[in-house]
Amino acid sequence: MTASRIRAACLAVLLCTGLSALAFGDDGEKDSGKKININTATAAELAYLPRIGAKVAERIVERRKEKPFTRTEELMEVKGIGEKLYQSLKPYLAVSGPTTIHAKVRLSTSSRRSSPSAASEKPANSVPVGKGR
Repeated sequence: MTASRIRAACLAVLLCTGLSALAFGDDGEKDSGKKININTATAAELAYLPRIGAKVAERIVERRKEKPFTRTEELMEVKGIGEKLYQSLKPYLAVSGPTTIHAKVRLSTSSRRSSPSAASEKPANSVPVGKGR
Protein backbone atom coordinates (compact mmCIF):
# COMPACT_ATOMS: atom_id res chain seq x y z
CA MET A 1 0.00 0.00 0.00
CA THR A 2 1.11 3.50 -0.66
CA ALA A 3 1.49 6.09 2.07
CA SER A 4 -1.49 8.07 0.81
CA ARG A 5 -3.78 5.04 1.05
CA ILE A 6 -2.61 4.31 4.59
CA ARG A 7 -3.30 7.93 5.58
CA ALA A 8 -6.75 7.77 3.97
CA ALA A 9 -7.58 4.51 5.80
CA CYS A 10 -6.43 5.96 9.15
CA LEU A 11 -8.46 9.11 8.54
CA ALA A 12 -11.56 7.03 7.73
CA VAL A 13 -11.14 4.99 10.93
CA LEU A 14 -10.71 8.14 13.02
CA LEU A 15 -13.74 9.74 11.41
CA CYS A 16 -15.93 6.68 12.06
CA THR A 17 -14.69 6.48 15.66
CA GLY A 18 -15.45 10.16 16.25
CA LEU A 19 -18.93 9.92 14.73
CA SER A 20 -19.79 6.84 16.79
CA ALA A 21 -18.59 8.59 19.95
CA LEU A 22 -20.88 11.52 19.16
CA ALA A 23 -23.83 9.27 18.38
CA PHE A 24 -23.52 6.88 21.32
CA GLY A 25 -21.48 8.88 23.81
CA ASP A 26 -22.69 10.05 27.20
CA ASP A 27 -21.79 13.55 28.28
CA GLY A 28 -21.14 12.32 31.84
CA GLU A 29 -23.95 14.27 33.48
CA LYS A 30 -27.10 12.60 34.72
CA ASP A 31 -30.22 14.34 33.54
CA SER A 32 -28.16 16.98 31.72
CA GLY A 33 -31.34 18.78 30.60
CA LYS A 34 -32.55 19.22 34.18
CA LYS A 35 -31.00 22.32 35.74
CA ILE A 36 -31.82 24.83 38.43
CA ASN A 37 -30.53 28.36 38.06
CA ILE A 38 -29.43 29.14 41.61
CA ASN A 39 -29.54 32.89 40.88
CA THR A 40 -33.20 33.04 39.81
CA ALA A 41 -34.94 29.99 41.31
CA THR A 42 -37.45 30.44 44.11
CA ALA A 43 -36.99 28.67 47.45
CA ALA A 44 -39.65 26.17 46.40
CA GLU A 45 -37.76 25.38 43.17
CA LEU A 46 -34.46 25.07 45.05
CA ALA A 47 -36.12 22.53 47.35
CA TYR A 48 -36.56 20.29 44.27
CA LEU A 49 -32.83 19.54 44.50
CA PRO A 50 -31.94 16.23 46.17
CA ARG A 51 -31.32 16.48 49.94
CA ILE A 52 -32.27 20.18 50.00
CA GLY A 53 -35.14 21.14 52.27
CA ALA A 54 -37.01 24.39 52.85
CA LYS A 55 -34.51 25.79 55.39
CA VAL A 56 -31.45 25.32 53.20
CA ALA A 57 -33.37 26.65 50.18
CA GLU A 58 -34.16 29.81 52.18
CA ARG A 59 -30.47 30.14 53.12
CA ILE A 60 -29.54 29.94 49.42
CA VAL A 61 -32.02 32.73 48.62
CA GLU A 62 -30.67 34.89 51.48
CA ARG A 63 -27.06 34.36 50.33
CA ARG A 64 -28.11 35.23 46.77
CA LYS A 65 -29.67 38.53 47.95
CA GLU A 66 -26.34 39.54 49.50
CA LYS A 67 -24.25 38.58 46.48
CA PRO A 68 -25.40 36.69 43.36
CA PHE A 69 -23.57 33.47 42.59
CA THR A 70 -20.93 33.69 39.87
CA ARG A 71 -19.90 30.01 40.08
CA THR A 72 -21.83 27.00 41.30
CA GLU A 73 -19.00 26.18 43.75
CA GLU A 74 -20.01 29.25 45.79
CA LEU A 75 -23.04 27.26 46.93
CA MET A 76 -20.73 25.59 49.49
CA GLU A 77 -20.62 28.94 51.34
CA VAL A 78 -24.22 28.32 52.40
CA LYS A 79 -24.61 26.65 55.80
CA GLY A 80 -25.73 23.07 55.35
CA ILE A 81 -24.04 22.50 51.99
CA GLY A 82 -20.65 20.84 52.20
CA GLU A 83 -18.40 19.44 49.53
CA LYS A 84 -20.03 16.00 49.50
CA LEU A 85 -23.56 17.39 49.08
CA TYR A 86 -22.33 19.89 46.49
CA GLN A 87 -20.84 17.07 44.41
CA SER A 88 -24.20 15.29 44.33
CA LEU A 89 -25.99 18.53 43.37
CA LYS A 90 -23.45 19.68 40.76
CA PRO A 91 -25.13 18.04 37.70
CA TYR A 92 -28.33 19.97 38.45
CA LEU A 93 -26.86 23.45 39.11
CA ALA A 94 -26.48 26.46 36.83
CA VAL A 95 -25.79 30.18 37.38
CA SER A 96 -27.45 31.28 34.15
CA GLY A 97 -30.26 30.12 31.91
CA PRO A 98 -33.73 28.87 32.79
CA THR A 99 -34.73 26.51 35.58
CA THR A 100 -35.89 23.28 33.96
CA ILE A 101 -36.56 21.09 37.02
CA HIS A 102 -40.23 21.08 38.00
CA ALA A 103 -40.37 18.15 40.44
CA LYS A 104 -38.26 16.79 43.30
CA VAL A 105 -35.13 15.03 42.08
CA ARG A 106 -34.16 11.83 43.86
CA LEU A 107 -30.62 10.51 43.96
CA SER A 108 -30.04 7.05 42.57
CA THR A 109 -30.07 4.19 45.06
CA SER A 110 -26.46 3.29 44.27
CA SER A 111 -25.23 6.46 45.95
CA ARG A 112 -27.25 5.89 49.13
CA ARG A 113 -25.98 4.02 52.13
CA SER A 114 -27.11 0.47 52.74
CA SER A 115 -30.11 0.05 54.98
CA PRO A 116 -29.42 -0.19 58.73
CA SER A 117 -31.11 -3.60 58.97
CA ALA A 118 -28.74 -5.07 56.39
CA ALA A 119 -25.74 -3.56 58.16
CA SER A 120 -26.76 -4.95 61.56
CA GLU A 121 -27.18 -8.53 60.35
CA LYS A 122 -24.62 -10.87 61.91
CA PRO A 123 -23.40 -14.18 60.59
CA ALA A 124 -25.04 -17.20 62.28
CA ASN A 125 -21.72 -18.53 63.58
CA SER A 126 -20.55 -15.35 65.32
CA VAL A 127 -19.90 -15.29 69.06
CA PRO A 128 -21.15 -12.22 70.93
CA VAL A 129 -18.39 -10.04 72.29
CA GLY A 130 -18.07 -10.09 76.08
CA LYS A 131 -19.96 -13.37 76.46
CA GLY A 132 -17.16 -15.81 77.27
CA ARG A 133 -17.54 -19.49 76.63
